[in-house]
Amino acid sequence: MGKRQREEEQAFEQEEREADAHAGVILPSQIRNKCKRSEAYAKVKQEKKKIKKQKIKQRDAAEKEALELGEVPPPRKIPRTIENTREEDETLAQPDDEELQAEEGADEFSNYFKHDITPKVLLTTSQANSVPTRKFCQDLLTVIPNCFYYKRGTYNLKQIVKYAINREFTSIIVINENRKEPNGMLVVNLPEGPTAHFKLSSVVLSKSIKGHGKATRHQPELILNNFTTRLGHRVGRMFASLFPQDPNFRGRRAVTFHNQRDFIFFRHHRYIFESKEIKEKKEKLNKVDPKKAKEKKKQPKEEVIARLQECGPRFTLKMMSLQHGTFDSKYGEYEWIHKPDMDTSRRRFFL
Repeated sequence: MGKRQREEEQAFEQEEREADAHAGVILPSQIRNKCKRSEAYAKVKQEKKKIKKQKIKQRDAAEKEALELGEVPPPRKIPRTIENTREEDETLAQPDDEELQAEEGADEFSNYFKHDITPKVLLTTSQANSVPTRKFCQDLLTVIPNCFYYKRGTYNLKQIVKYAINREFTSIIVINENRKEPNGMLVVNLPEGPTAHFKLSSVVLSKSIKGHGKATRHQPELILNNFTTRLGHRVGRMFASLFPQDPNFRGRRAVTFHNQRDFIFFRHHRYIFESKEIKEKKEKLNKVDPKKAKEKKKQPKEEVIARLQECGPRFTLKMMSLQHGTFDSKYGEYEWIHKPDMDTSRRRFFL
């Protein structure tokens, strides 16, 4: 919401208050007694609920009438959300942006999408790691194909980068921890970078998810949602470079990175097809013959239903920085870095 729109809404609310004051209507906020003020507020709230229900009924009736007459139903109002009132961003990627397509055709990830390189990922932890972090790494090994876990030991990250390049690894994932809980993820693309640092939160292991499924060895289908800016495109391509670009649909596995308000939600599912009996409505006895009713009971109808089963793990990422080249904390150049000043507006997003 822009400043001008906010000022217009405030002016409109002020006009309503003045109109109520001229009409002699006492607002709940003007009542000094706390008990009476809360009672008045509850009544106003209840009246608003009734008006809202009446509007919904009228809308549904109008839609039903239009469909019966074969007309187009009246369009529904789009609710105002933080997402659809986001601040305008010059870096929003357009589908016909030739410059962006040319950049993506020659960037560090282009070889993965041309099938010239097969992803090979090295997974490790911080030097001091605990059981929850190692269990989280075990879950990641079931998600990412061609991923190998190496114990960190006393090696620093620059040594690990050199080792991984010599062993023809394409990416490194480092899971950091704090107070014996995983709290950070570092993704390094090899051999030229970039390096992304993410804050890791809301980690739920596979065993903790109720009714979780077991992932097969089939290569998963990758779903990237809502990476709309140029920076978002780059981060999405980095995630895509961790997975082979030829999914095996027989495995029915789907890995999702969903971006919402610059928080990246990770989910891992498998979809299942099940046959379910259809329960028919009881018809009147006068219209149905008893012989036909018996035949119907003998031949139950079935319907195929698709549903999702979560395999896990489940976690949330928030990007803190994106660095040129491989990891270098002293002399590295940053493409993008998160600063406290960026959080002043709730409707400003970067991915």
